[in-house]
Amino acid sequence: MKKIIITFLLSAGLLVSCTDLEVTPTSFVTEDNYFITQDDAVASVTAVYASLSLDPGEQSLFGRNLYFLTDMATDYAAAGVSATNPQVRALSSLTHDATSDRVQVAWRQIYAGINRANVSIDNIPKVSGSEVVKTRLINEAKFIRGLLYFQAVRLWGGVPIVLHEPTSIQLESLKSRRESVDNVYAQIISDLTAAESLPAVYTAADAGRATSGAAKAILAKVYLTRKDYPNAILKAREVINGGYGYALFENFQDIFTKTKKNGKEHIFSVQFEPNQAGNGSSGSTFQATSFTGFTATEPADIISDVALFYDIYEAGDTRRDVSYAKQLLNPTTGTLYTFPKPIFKKYLDLTNLATPANVAINFPLIRYADILLSLAEAINEQGAPTAEAYELINQVRRRAYGKPINTPDATVDLAGLNQTTFRAAIQEERKKEFVQEGQRWFDLVRWGTLVTEIKKVTAKNSVSEKNNLYPIPQSERNIDPVGLPQNPGY
Repeated sequence: MKKIIITFLLSAGLLVSCTDLEVTPTSFVTEDNYFITQDDAVASVTAVYASLSLDPGEQSLFGRNLYFLTDMATDYAAAGVSATNPQVRALSSLTHDATSDRVQVAWRQIYAGINRANVSIDNIPKVSGSEVVKTRLINEAKFIRGLLYFQAVRLWGGVPIVLHEPTSIQLESLKSRRESVDNVYAQIISDLTAAESLPAVYTAADAGRATSGAAKAILAKVYLTRKDYPNAILKAREVINGGYGYALFENFQDIFTKTKKNGKEHIFSVQFEPNQAGNGSSGSTFQATSFTGFTATEPADIISDVALFYDIYEAGDTRRDVSYAKQLLNPTTGTLYTFPKPIFKKYLDLTNLATPANVAINFPLIRYADILLSLAEAINEQGAPTAEAYELINQVRRRAYGKPINTPDATVDLAGLNQTTFRAAIQEERKKEFVQEGQRWFDLVRWGTLVTEIKKVTAKNSVSEKNNLYPIPQSERNIDPVGLPQNPGY
């Protein structure tokens, strides 16, 4: 999965010209002459993965663009003075509308990835090669498709379900109307269930590809979101007890250390390499937008309220100084620099602070700590915390405080809580654990607390119940206003 450069005709849209142009093509790639060999099939699925991390000329979906919706538009993050796009600032203040370019780009990027997956799923069966390999590749594409629909249904509610590539350029045939939330989730579950047959592990050369454990982990989150707690418990336990070798890193910092990519805690990560597209805006831009250098200049991505989100960490909780930095050592001058306000730190390449360009640190889309906390949450929602639920959350807490993970420790372990107070404890741990990991907005919506929590930040008091969904992009509704009715409040 490393450093693969592909030129592949898998666009999500159409280019239309009003000028007659006669060109004699010297070469042309179509599905009929592209999908021939197994190598073609592998390349097509690599392009599906690339939809998560590459979008030349634009910040990629998981490289930062989704962050605007899932983090900056929540309570703990905000737009700093370096965020000059007024649409970004509108998301930060919860004043965005259906014309938001960031919402539109997220929609386009998600459906571009879905379209790539559809092309692969439709065409791989006809290539020559191993049936085992072809089935695996199809299920990898289904994993990405299910993952992207999971993002979409939580962001917008019912969305169009597109399962095949377009076969016509006629406008009516390109329209896809919103489906019910239940139908979208049924498709997600179908895709991820198929992906459960993927390999449990890959060789080092294929590290980063979707596994059966990743499919089960995302399914656990799907069922948790649906409040189907028995199935959430079932899938989470399959992840934990399935012999995958998943475990917490002993050191919280290791999750975001580039030399420990695809480690034991990383169930599925979006893969990033430095300047992987040869384009400064295509890969991960988290470092450049969180750290503007050793100056007082406020970066684009900032903490919204120091008292509410930095000062809440108890003494000894290592997650604070991995997630945020008040000080960093300037490698050029040797001076310990203190920032006016804590900056986000998780995705900083601490070995190369002098040139914060495309960072090589992966984006951990789902990791083992998420499964432990999700299982604890699902168990508690069944009636009350059990000994198993306590052990799950306490393992995460012990690691946070630098304690042996599997050894009970009365100084950090939780005990004696009822369902309500255990629920609050889970919510607090998730807030501290998953800073800048695309989890916060989904968590707040799932818990029904988005408005209450965001209103605690003065600059974000425009939030209302409509913000539990994002608007359908107006550019999409202009094509089919009947088939794409707008979400309430927009």
